[in-house]
Amino acid sequence: MPGFEVFGEEEKKEIAEVLDTGVLFRYEFPNERRGIYKVRRFEEEFAAYCGVKHAQAVTSGTAALKVALTALGVGPGDEVITQGFTFVATWEAIFDVGAIPVFCEVDETLNMEPADLEKKITARTRAIIPVHMLGVPARIEEIKAIADRHRIPVIEDTALAPGAAIQGRKCGSFGACGTFSFDPVKTMTTGEGGMIVTNDEDLWRKMSEYHDHGHDHVVNPGGRGGEGRSFVGFNFRMMELQGAIGLAQLAKLDGILAAQRLNKKAVRRLVAAALPGVTFRTVLDPDGDNASFFAFFLPDGDTAARVNGVLAENGAGAVYFARNTWHYYPKWEHLLAGSTLANSGWPFKEADGRRRVQYDPQALPKSAAILDRLLVYPIPVKLSEERLGQIEAALQKAAAVL
Repeated sequence: MPGFEVFGEEEKKEIAEVLDTGVLFRYEFPNERRGIYKVRRFEEEFAAYCGVKHAQAVTSGTAALKVALTALGVGPGDEVITQGFTFVATWEAIFDVGAIPVFCEVDETLNMEPADLEKKITARTRAIIPVHMLGVPARIEEIKAIADRHRIPVIEDTALAPGAAIQGRKCGSFGACGTFSFDPVKTMTTGEGGMIVTNDEDLWRKMSEYHDHGHDHVVNPGGRGGEGRSFVGFNFRMMELQGAIGLAQLAKLDGILAAQRLNKKAVRRLVAAALPGVTFRTVLDPDGDNASFFAFFLPDGDTAARVNGVLAENGAGAVYFARNTWHYYPKWEHLLAGSTLANSGWPFKEADGRRRVQYDPQALPKSAAILDRLLVYPIPVKLSEERLGQIEAALQKAAAVL
């Protein structure tokens, strides 16, 4: 991780074809573009890769979540359940459509705990967003079964897990739709960009039109249709340069995953050999692990912090998510404080000043107990013997403090 490690002639070729046409916009200009539609091809090939019928490219993974929520009819007065260990974008999108995020515990998959999910469902729940966090599939079949019993759609946040699967079925294909991110540090990248996949043609068409200012796409979803509009839309269009890079990166994705899986095994061997008492994240299907991260647990939070301090001093520090301010519920100070630029206090307050929602930093004790003990190594596509040696030496020094 990430895809920029394998940038090469393939990306340059795809980009050059776009520049030769002079058309950066994904729609229109049929004469000038001479049959070159990079974003449309990227959508078609990404859908096929995920084993679904439709894909809609957008400007970011955050936009993908917002477009999906909007197309599913989620809005003010609704609640959406997601997990307390995720990137802030997951709940930002929920707020941005006017709904209220409800946060759920994670288990040792580091993904949504199905039992807590069921407890959090109310009459106002209109969607559930499990996150395939750090490249490993969530308990998506259990989550989907719970959601189906309550007739609630599932949006799979697959931003960190392209190519991940359960028994060969790709993540993103289980729910009503799945969202992906192609930002600069993702497994495959277009700099910025995102994708939504679905088997629901009606949902796909709504997403297609909404992301393009509500333009009528009925006549030709690969271009535009007439001048009618069925509803108010917005602009989340991916441009041709991003689509071009996406095509080249998608062609490399299986190779990226294969390299990450080998490198993850190598790092796991070093950690297992060096740190007595270490345990590992629950992975439901090891063959379906995207392998972009390696997560392991130490006996308690003090030990995890102490070990990581030694690792960092020796050039091989892990990510200690208990102190991470971007991915962990108790560290989202702006969420907990209800901080917003809106003079009215929206989305935390109604226009008349009444409080809509307030979050308790102690609300997810099970997740806190798990995250306190957790250390994570991002896994690169290219991992040298020199770097492995540095990690091994750091781990051996860290073992001395156990």
